[in-house]
Amino acid sequence: MRVQTHLMFILVLVLFSVAGVWRLSAMPDFQLFGELKHRAEINDKWIALTFDDGPTPGKTEQILQILQSEQIQATFFLTGHEVAQHPDLTGKILAAGHQVGNHSYHHQRLIFKTPSYISAELEQTDELLRQQGVDGVIYFRPPYGKKLLLLPWYLMKHHRVSVTWDVAPENFPKIAKDPQALADHTVKQTRPGSIILLHVMYDSRAATMQAVPEIIRRLKAQGYRFVTVHELLKKEQAAQG
Repeated sequence: MRVQTHLMFILVLVLFSVAGVWRLSAMPDFQLFGELKHRAEINDKWIALTFDDGPTPGKTEQILQILQSEQIQATFFLTGHEVAQHPDLTGKILAAGHQVGNHSYHHQRLIFKTPSYISAELEQTDELLRQQGVDGVIYFRPPYGKKLLLLPWYLMKHHRVSVTWDVAPENFPKIAKDPQALADHTVKQTRPGSIILLHVMYDSRAATMQAVPEIIRRLKAQGYRFVTVHELLKKEQAAQG
């Protein structure tokens, strides 16, 4: 009986440890190695609006039209697979003056993956973005925000910056399908230096697409300036002297 109790205790500890590590791997403000940016530490009311996934026919044009109407810049973290399928849409994003980043090739969780798999996921996507004319730094956003050991190690060794977020309204299932609730949450949580995460590239995210114009207008009314992630991080660097 004592042996069984001891084994059960060990099993419970292991399960709690695994659960803790899994939760830790998804924290947007924590990474074991390398540089992680989930927001910029600044006082000025500059923020970055970011969109994950795609590019997707129809949805890319729709969000670009919204951004053009509102005359703001945003940052798109694109998957290599979809860039390869729709290179013209990547070109449209860049031609409109927006920034693009690397969101891996297949959008798989990059934990429990081999170093060669991780390298291929990032490098293939980088190459496609370079072919589209992207120069300078290419920021990386982990799929699902997941990062544990090997991915952060790879990023550190290659001097790559991970960009996550501090405002992500779709992470709350109760409001994810309600455009008004999404806008309310985003506006309430945003502060100077925020990086906002939204998804608009698929039909399942129709509520988010509907919320975007109101999010932009209400934050503008509060005096916020929308910039790319690169501009936001340069602002932070300048502020820190």
